[in-house]
Parts: sequence; C-alpha cells; structure tokens
Amino acid sequence: QVQLVESGGGLVQPGGSLRLSCTASRNIFRMGWYRQGPGKQRELVADITGNSRTNYADSVKGRFTISRDTAKYTVYLQMNSLKGDDTAVYYCNSNPPSDLWGQGTQVTVSA
Repeated sequence: QVQLVESGGGLVQPGGSLRLSCTASRNIFRMGWYRQGPGKQRELVADITGNSRTNYADSVKGRFTISRDTAKYTVYLQMNSLKGDDTAVYYCNSNPPSDLWGQGTQVTVSA
C-alpha cells in the first residue's frame, strides 16, 4: 500500500500564501490535491500527471499551482491569494483516489 504524507498547512490571513507538500512512498502517475472544508464533501482541487499535465477546479484557477518532483515522489501545491473558502483539510492521493488517505494538513484562512 502506498503511504502519503502531507505537510505545509497552517494559519494564514486572507490574501496570503502557503505551499503544501505531499510525499508518497512510491511514484504515482496521476496525483491530486483534495480538500474537505467544514461541513463539505471532499473535493478535487488540482491534479498533475507524470508528464506534468495539470487540471484545476474552477474555484482555484489562477491562484493555485500544482507541481511535482518525480525523483522525490513529491507533489506540491502553491496556494496564493487565499480566501476564507479555502479553509479545509488538504489531502493528496492518486486520481482517481485510492481508499488509503494520509492524515491531511489543515489550512485555515482567517484574519
């Protein structure tokens, strides 16, 4: 079973930035960042393929950037211009996701 470890979350003011990291125990061709906000279902935020093709949810286009370092089995999510609606626990997983999720990393956007 692949293991996933997310990091980089925290408390940030509206308009601020954070960079999330996700390291997997092996390479996965198509990786995604997901989030689950309070009282909301988990949703796909962005994904990236092994040849670095990317897709973004409409809500984060132009603000978030997904990237990867294949040699390190690591995927990043650069989040800029953060809003209150971005508050959530952020997870990484394959796309489509496996049943095994990491612990996630909390992102809180608040003044």
